Amino acid sequence: MRKVNVVLSIISTIVIYLLMAKLYQRFNYPFLLPVVTASIIIIVGLLVLHIPYEVYMEGGKWLQHLLGPAIVGLAYPLYNQRHLLVKYKYSIISGLFIAMISGLISVYVLLVLFKVERELILTALPKSLTTPIAMQVSETIGGIAPLTAALVMIAGFAGAIFGPAIYKLAKINSPISRGISMGSASHGVGISKLNEYGEEDLSIGSVSMSLSAVIGAVICPIFAILFL
Repeated sequence: MRKVNVVLSIISTIVIYLLMAKLYQRFNYPFLLPVVTASIIIIVGLLVLHIPYEVYMEGGKWLQHLLGPAIVGLAYPLYNQRHLLVKYKYSIISGLFIAMISGLISVYVLLVLFKVERELILTALPKSLTTPIAMQVSETIGGIAPLTAALVMIAGFAGAIFGPAIYKLAKINSPISRGISMGSASHGVGISKLNEYGEEDLSIGSVSMSLSAVIGAVICPIFAILFL
């Protein structure tokens, strides 16, 4: 029975994603991004069919293991665009520091204004980091790690959906600006959207995601100690 669950989980996830990818190709709207729609359909399906998350993950974990090679695969466009990283290294590093600090301050101020309890503020602070590091940072500073993971997903979906509209409204046409903003705020999900803009955006976005994780792992605990 367990083998059947594994096979069904893997096949159903792949089929749903491919169908949503076809839909996105036909109707290229941001809110139809495959990673968003496929996730929603799977969640709804599990709830309607009363399938425990643990049962689904018997197969889902094998797909999750592919995230590592997928991230490593981003090294290829990064290598192709390495001249950009060298040329704009100071802009990238300064931009990431500003993005991280402004993100922490905005979340802190907003939640304090709404009188959210301290534990939930600590939970939300690492929301712009990639999931494994965000959960570790959240646990370290006293937040709720599983809830942080959910907020990370929301941040990723929000960036992928609303990012293109913001770029258009603010007339942001630079691959450097798009890559830094999406990579630092919306991590892997946002980067998947950057692939549509080109290899330059994807390269800057991937390095921004990686550096944001490193910077955030240091700055978030310091911020929590100073202000909470």
